[in-house]
Amino acid sequence: MKTVVSLICFLFVSILSFSQTYEIGGFLGGSNFIGDVGSTQFVNPNKIAFGGLFKWNRSPRHALRASLTYSTLSADDALSSDPRRNLRAYSFNVDILEASVGIEFNFLDFDLHTAIPMSTPYIYTGISLANHPNFYFTNIDLISEKTRSNAYGIPIILGLKTTLSRYIILSLEVGARYTFSDELDGSEPDTEELKKIVRFGNFNNNDWYVFSGFTLTYTFGRKPCYCSF
Repeated sequence: MKTVVSLICFLFVSILSFSQTYEIGGFLGGSNFIGDVGSTQFVNPNKIAFGGLFKWNRSPRHALRASLTYSTLSADDALSSDPRRNLRAYSFNVDILEASVGIEFNFLDFDLHTAIPMSTPYIYTGISLANHPNFYFTNIDLISEKTRSNAYGIPIILGLKTTLSRYIILSLEVGARYTFSDELDGSEPDTEELKKIVRFGNFNNNDWYVFSGFTLTYTFGRKPCYCSF
């Protein structure tokens, strides 16, 4: 048993000794929806969003990033500037769980192995997958389809990050997600039979949602010899 434990410890230390710089932390902010129901303001957080993220810094200019975020998407026609939506009076509140992977690019060098305070704007993009419930409207009543679907999307995040210490990084970011789905707001039911009856809205536009808030991450790992990609 001691031999097995010693071997595991040796492998763990060996991995860390050749590791690059990693970040792990959390996200806290708000969410808002942009679609066929509710307000069309681009950044208008109305529900709490929170989650976790992990980064693998491949160079001072870019990192591979993965995140998991939970929130409630909320929309209400009464808050829209469109009088037609005011009269229709649709509203919904649904939970959403998003997983995302992609690449984060720093506009300035961001070397985590220097003692000098640093800041840089950055952009992130990749692919996202949002799990959400299916529902539709009859008059103003929201009817659940008692199923869930996955909406793939493209996140576009703009942010600014700064080092609070050698190991702590604070970021402020706003990220829009363009989805390949029109089902998040109930305007297009998941069931084919229902689509012919209760579908509404602009059939040419898919749904968007936005997460805006702060991330706080802790850095660890040995100073790397950066790879060529």
